[in-house]
Amino acid sequence: MRIIVVGAGIIGLASASELLRRGHEVTVFDPAPAAGASRAAAGMLAPTTELAWGQDALHPLLAEAAARYPAFVAALEERTGLGTGHRRTATLAVGVDAADRATLAELATLRGGAVRRITGSEARELEPAFAPAVSGGLLVSEDHQVDPRLVTAALLAELGSRVRLDAVAAVEREPGSGRATGIRSASGERAVADEVLVAAGLGATLIDGVPRLPLRPVWGDILRLRVPDAIRPLLTHTVRGLVRGSAVYLVPREDGELVLGATVREGGVEGVQAGGVLALLRDAERILPGIAECEVVEVLARARPGSPDAVPLLGRVAPGLVVATGFDRHGVLLTPLAAELGSDLVEGRDVAPAFSAALDPFRFGGTGVADATVASALSVA
Repeated sequence: MRIIVVGAGIIGLASASELLRRGHEVTVFDPAPAAGASRAAAGMLAPTTELAWGQDALHPLLAEAAARYPAFVAALEERTGLGTGHRRTATLAVGVDAADRATLAELATLRGGAVRRITGSEARELEPAFAPAVSGGLLVSEDHQVDPRLVTAALLAELGSRVRLDAVAAVEREPGSGRATGIRSASGERAVADEVLVAAGLGATLIDGVPRLPLRPVWGDILRLRVPDAIRPLLTHTVRGLVRGSAVYLVPREDGELVLGATVREGGVEGVQAGGVLALLRDAERILPGIAECEVVEVLARARPGSPDAVPLLGRVAPGLVVATGFDRHGVLLTPLAAELGSDLVEGRDVAPAFSAALDPFRFGGTGVADATVASALSVA
């Protein structure tokens, strides 16, 4: 089939790669590939430490995606000869006071054998640079990391000239049947397709011909630091910290980069928020004092596409038209599963009923976010 994928974030690129390997003719449209939420993401593969009360529909999706990740990145690396930054080092979830320890204890109760409770002393044995304030935590063997920038770079290299640097203004629909027949780009180009897959994040709401979707921008500030040679390795595990109830994470890379994030806010400042950066640095230093010696190389903010229940919107919305958006903070982790399910839908294959019900784009009815809110968020990116 001739398939057009709208959006070249990590979900769109992985979906295009999957469809290409299934033998289809694929073209991807995006004016700035891999420049949105995928560029900001730290890349934690965290089906365990992302667990939260009241998100029962999300947890099986995270677990399924995490199980697919090793094969997904290994195959991508083999096809392209490029690295993905996949590291299977365990994650440490740590806290500094009694309330933080109680929150982590609840997580341990939820996940049982997937985590091991450790004392503050045991945490410092694993990470000697931890501050004395670290009073306990969890060793989470199932939560790993990948570098989304490397993953998207490999996918872009694989897709090559199939990626067109142009925005999509409209999905063209056949009068009467409503079937999608192709797209009209912002530059006026028309491209015909048998199927269109819209994986444009928040931008899906702004494309004519796509049903209104209940998406909202969920902002996050994130910093990238450079650890000086003299104190490397400052950190070897991915760390998810609680500092008097406030969440912070630190993700070390092999090249000495340390990713620090990430705030979660809706409304207010669009772009980097000074208070968010201050809070991240303050809380991170409480866990890892050595970050004060690091060089700040990037401060970035991006708007994640959020749905009302934090579960993606992935399904067929019209003949010839499939959407894959609303991944909130889970887009990187869910990538292998989303690419597989989206490709199955494009091909007309059946999807497991539990997945199709959880991901149904119409499960909230016809409500949506104001276009101006989404347009403003996208203008910052």
